[in-house]
Parts: sequence; C-alpha cells; structure tokens
Amino acid sequence: MGVMGKFRDNTGVVLWILIGSFGLLWVVMDVFDPNALSATPRALGTVNGEAISYDEYNSRIQYYSNAYTQQTGASMSAETRAVYESQVWEDLVSAALLEQKMDELGITVTDQELLDMVYGDNPDPLIRQYFAREDGTIDPFAVQNILGSGDYTQEAIAIELQLRQKRRQDKLRNFITAGLQVTDQDVMNEYIKRNSFAEFSYIRFPYNEIAETEIEVSDSDLRAYYNDNKEKYEQEESYRAKFVSFSTLPTAEDSATIIDEVSDLREDFAAAEEDSAFLIRQQSTTAFNNVFVKESEIREDYAPVLDVAVGEVTQVINLSTSAAVIKKIAEQGDEIKFAVLSRQFEALPSTVDDAAENADEFQYFATEESSFEEEAERAGLTVQEVFATKGNSFISGLGSSQQALDFFDRADEGDVSTPLELDSRFVVIKLEEKTPAGYRPFDEVRAQIEIQVKNDKRKEATVAKIKDMMAGNGSLEALSSASSKEVQSMDNLAASSVVITGAGREPGIIGAIFSMNEGQTSGVLEGLNGAYVVEVTGLTKPDPSTLDATTANQIRTQLEQQVNQKYLSIWLEELKDEAEITDNRARVLR
Repeated sequence: MGVMGKFRDNTGVVLWILIGSFGLLWVVMDVFDPNALSATPRALGTVNGEAISYDEYNSRIQYYSNAYTQQTGASMSAETRAVYESQVWEDLVSAALLEQKMDELGITVTDQELLDMVYGDNPDPLIRQYFAREDGTIDPFAVQNILGSGDYTQEAIAIELQLRQKRRQDKLRNFITAGLQVTDQDVMNEYIKRNSFAEFSYIRFPYNEIAETEIEVSDSDLRAYYNDNKEKYEQEESYRAKFVSFSTLPTAEDSATIIDEVSDLREDFAAAEEDSAFLIRQQSTTAFNNVFVKESEIREDYAPVLDVAVGEVTQVINLSTSAAVIKKIAEQGDEIKFAVLSRQFEALPSTVDDAAENADEFQYFATEESSFEEEAERAGLTVQEVFATKGNSFISGLGSSQQALDFFDRADEGDVSTPLELDSRFVVIKLEEKTPAGYRPFDEVRAQIEIQVKNDKRKEATVAKIKDMMAGNGSLEALSSASSKEVQSMDNLAASSVVITGAGREPGIIGAIFSMNEGQTSGVLEGLNGAYVVEVTGLTKPDPSTLDATTANQIRTQLEQQVNQKYLSIWLEELKDEAEITDNRARVLR
C-alpha cells in the first residue's frame, strides 16, 4: 500500500474519534489538499475577527462525507449531514481559538524538534503509524524516500503539517495542564477502590411507600423551594414551533414493485452457480450463510423452503419489512442449507420526489401566499407542535433533528423552514416563539417543583419513621421485625460500583458502605429512591504494598487523562464564552 493511501486510511480511523469530541484539540489534523489551505477565504464566520473560510468548511464536510461512505457504504442522509456540519463548525471555531492562543503564547515548533519527531530515539507515533513494517519496526528507507528526498511531495508536506500541528498542540496542552497533578495518594486511593469488595445486609425503605395523604405541600413550600433552587430551572434558549409532515414511507405500490423485482429474480437465482456472489451482485439485505440448519429450527417465515426441491426457489415471501425468495441448496438427513435473497421495503424515488415536491409547494405558499395554518388546512395537513432547547438535538414531538435545531438557532419568530428531510418524512417548520436563556418562570415549573417537594417530604417522613423504629430496635433483625420488611443480602459489591442489585443506582449508599467497618450497622442512610439501614458483614481491601510500579503507572496515566480531558473541556468552553464569534452560516449557506 502507498504511504499516502496508508496515511488516508489511518486518518479515517482518527476521524471517528474526532466526531463528538474536541475535533482538533489533541488529535492529528485532518489531511486537506494543501492548495485549500491557501485558497482565498470566503467568510463563513469570524472568531475574534479572524475569518473562517467557506472553502475550508466545505473541504472538511467533503472529507467527512467521503469517510462516512467508505465506512458505511452509503451516502449521508440530510440529517446525518446536518450533524456533521454542526460538528465541523465547532471544530473550526475550536481550531481558530487554539491557533490564536498558541500565537498569543508564542508556541512554535523548531526544525530540530521536527527532525527529532522523525529520526530521534523515540519517533512520534505518527511516524510509526505510517512507516511501520509488518513486525512493527520503522522502515527507514520509506521514511527517507518520502521525507528525506529533495522532491518535497504532497505526502511529505501533509505529514510535516501534521507533525508540526501535533507538536504545537502538545505544547499547548502541557502548558494548560502543567498545574494539574495526580498524587501518589490519588493513585493509591484508586487502586484500593478498584480492588475493594463488600458483603452486607440491608433493609430498604422506598420513599414512595409514604402515601399522598401523609404529606402536606403549601404554596409557600413550593415558592421557597423555587427560590432556593433557581439554578435547577435555568435553561438555554428555547423554541416553540409548529410543523407539518410529508411521509416518505413506502406505499403499497412501492412494496408491490419491490415484490415484483424479487419475483423476477427467481429464475436467475435458481440458475446461479455461486449463490454468495449472486446475493452480493443483487444487493440482498440478507447475507449468505453457508451452514446446515435443522428443519425443526427454521424460523416460521422461512418454512416455505421446506416444500421445494434442492436447487429450486420459493415464491416471494412477505417478511413484513422486506420481500424474499429462498433457494434450497442442499439436504443431509434432517438438515438443509439454503440462501435468502431479500430486499427491504422502501419508498421508490418517485414517492420520495412526490413528497419533496409537496413539501416545497407547501413551504412556498405558507411563506408567500397565505399563513402556515391556512395552507395546512387547505392541503389537509395536521399541524403539530414541538418544543426544543438550544444544544439538545432531541426535540419533543419531533425526535432527534440537528437540522431543526440549526433552523431554530438561526431563524426569527414567524420564519418558515425549507423542507427538512428526516428518516421517514419531510417536515416544514414554523418558529412560533424563541425564549432567551434564563430562569424558567415559577408558574411554568410549578408542577415539577410540586413533585420534587413531595418527594423531599416523603424522604423526611421515611427517615423520621425509621429513626423512631430504630430507637428500640438496634439490630437489623429487630428492625426487620418491627417494620415487617425482609433483610436482603449482597456479596462481592465492588467499591467502584454505582448499582446495588435489586435496589438500583445508589452511589451514595455504596460510598457509605465502604466507609464503615466490618460488623458495623449504619444509621439511616438516604439514597436516591429509598432509605437504607445497612450492616457490613465483610470487607475485602487490598494490601497497599501489593501495588506494583506497572499498575501504579497505568492508574496514574488513566487518572491524568481523565483530569486533563475534563479540565481541557472546561478550558475550551470558557475560551469560547470569552471569544467574539460571528456565525454567518445562515446567510452564506442559504
């Protein structure tokens, strides 16, 4: 494989790590056409006055699109593309901020540092990645051929750009995290946590056992809770909107066409000598499986294959979501081998085109000729309402849609979107209301507050009831008798666990258990969904002297990565908050 081909393949792997994370922060830069780096920028936006080039944005989208197709064998849907577009914008903003910060700090990479990364005693992992032999060692002749020759090829330029950027970012990362430390005690605590186990018995008192009639909630209780916990009801910018849908699900005619197509392949399937190759050529959604199956174990849907002779193909079988024909390949005793040619039921291009045309027509008239509601009534469409919050692509009433979220972010109240293509429909959306970020009004969250206050009062009542019972019943058995509740037990609970089997997620209770001594009975412990009284019957903790250097280094590395990643994430978000960022995508990309 050529070095450039290997280079692109490996960068494709990095790409999937990049999505959903910091993009450009601590990974290798994506490889672009070097000419694109010097192309005249067309401002898609600015970061502290520095333009973000449309060409660079478009190059990244195209790179992601190509990688997606290589990985999945399919083209991006409109919704998937919207997710990538949002990520690319965030990556470019982050990249600009990082470049500005590195320039501000005077972080550079010398030629000698670059040479050390290539030819030094400890070459950079990228060099190992691109120039490794089969045995894992670096091929010096390949390195010299690409990086040491007088002809500075595109491969060499791309690799140098990556190495310089990676080294520069490493320096920035080290500068930012220089004050962060993982102490020896942190490592020891983590080692003990990972290797500590408990055996214990407990009685659980669910909070929901306190009846509604046993608690009282006044308006002053609700308002006091709201005033004390306003931060819980702080929200990002939110949106209220209406939408109409145009289905792209397969019609009865589409399914009938697909059934006919599968039926027309029966004779060719029967005559095929290489069944596996035939299924691949015909793009069957069921892969070839060259095994014998007992007749008694064949699924009911495939039963028609039992009634045909070897070499014959069944009539078309409707499998609900697909159409299929099955060829019996061989028989031995009570077992048979068969192959399934299937096609998914999906909308034909004409059906999708009709839906798109109807959506376009609706959007035009709802914008130019009449109101959204009037046009929906004229077209016989149902208007539905949705609520969304900035930064959360899940939209109540619509599902996950980055396209819709992008529209809300850029639109003004009253704006109507172009048709947005989702998985099984086109939608046209009208933004009704955009609410700025801030605290939600008391009346809007009153119902939520009432639930929380009731839960808190149930918790208080539960704890008080247990304390009264424990006053004269010190042991777990006596408390069990007084409360008519069963004592439950659990073995081998790891200190790193967050779940108690049969009780659910209770990290606080688990932490309390490991702070107790063997044989000790707790007081009332307040969990997330219930109160507990616990007796520790056994504790296993590791001898600190058994922590060897290799394990300690592994733990230290893991903890440092966690601490650094968390800190860097916060640092980058703060950098964005302080920056002047202008987003022109709505105007430029329209």
